[in-house]
Amino acid sequence: MPVDQHSDPFEERLSTALHEAGGAFDRPGGALAASGQARGHRMRLRRRAAVAGGVAGLALVGVGGTLLVPRGGAPAPNPSSVAASGSTSAKPAAYSADDVFRTLKKLLPKGKLTKTEARGTDEELPPLALGVFDDGKGEGAVSVGLDRVRTDAPGKFDPVTAVMPCSDGGQSGFDSCRTDVLPDGSAVTVYQGYEYPDRREDTKAWGADLVTPAGQHVSVMEWNAAAEKGKPVTRPEPPLSTARLRTLAAASEWRRIVDAMPREQQRPSAAASASTRPAEMAGWLILRKLSLLLPSSLKRVSYGSQETGYGYMVVDDGKGRSLVQVNVQPGMSDVADELFGDGSETLKDGTRVAVRQGPGEKGGAGVVMWTVDTLRKDGLRIVVSAFNAAEQNKAATRAEPALTIAQLRTIALSPRWRSDHD
Repeated sequence: MPVDQHSDPFEERLSTALHEAGGAFDRPGGALAASGQARGHRMRLRRRAAVAGGVAGLALVGVGGTLLVPRGGAPAPNPSSVAASGSTSAKPAAYSADDVFRTLKKLLPKGKLTKTEARGTDEELPPLALGVFDDGKGEGAVSVGLDRVRTDAPGKFDPVTAVMPCSDGGQSGFDSCRTDVLPDGSAVTVYQGYEYPDRREDTKAWGADLVTPAGQHVSVMEWNAAAEKGKPVTRPEPPLSTARLRTLAAASEWRRIVDAMPREQQRPSAAASASTRPAEMAGWLILRKLSLLLPSSLKRVSYGSQETGYGYMVVDDGKGRSLVQVNVQPGMSDVADELFGDGSETLKDGTRVAVRQGPGEKGGAGVVMWTVDTLRKDGLRIVVSAFNAAEQNKAATRAEPALTIAQLRTIALSPRWRSDHD
């Protein structure tokens, strides 16, 4: 398998897009994760607003046990309306959990909002307001999560590439998805879809994801049930129209709350240890490395990534499209025994390797998933998977994935993953 750069128009276009945008990419397939790409991004947005999952679980939609958008980007202007002293140079006042929830209640249309959960700006995890809203037509869960996107990554920061993009290549699974740039330069994506990509239940999940030029991030979601899972559908559609979702996400009140978040906080999650967790690898860099490691005989059809920890490509060897995805998770030594049990292999350098072959996980007819899971002695975990379909939640397009287990193993064990450059 070649590891050197090869001449390929797709590769050249990918390289140009990645390096010019500092994490951006061309969008034939969007940035939606393969494991039901729409669901993958929704999970990412929820993790920014809710307690991050434990580090033990393998996440094929990019879950690395951390918040995928750490705080600590370039400081945004401090709004005078919330500054403790009234000066624009003063630190913005803190907001309590009740303050954040009251803000959501104030911005919603007429109806009843019952609090489920809330967090303020002085807590370990980012601010959140989650409740059940009833406008007289049935209950629907509504949530707003707040965070700050880093603006100091290589290249010029562009909110359009930081916001969740829509897919032009039919990969998203959304019923509708649209990204707009507001007059102030903020980018907002409004989307409509289902909680489950295979639509095994009628629970709809709609949302709006906004990023400002200062890096303020607002994620709004709603459902046509009293909870995203485990509750029956109470109405045909969620309570807020797409126009109201867009307006809610763009409200200036959320930006003032984001500005009050402590800028020195860099904790990736509540589950992380007290010691500093190794930095997550940027999604654009994962894509670049994956493209260089794939056989040159494979045609790259579409690709995408999350901001950190995850990237995917859809490839075609002339026998049908095949999804290939990579998760990069640092600091995983403490759960090695949970991840690598009987049947795993330990190489001479201490790297642990596990191979899994089985059915896909998202309900696509005939879909199989081949995975090589590796863990270096320094705790760096690289998981490479390939599927015999372009999307997990749709029917298989070929008998087997386009990559063999041996090829997946070569990619996962490549020394490229240890470097912070190509």
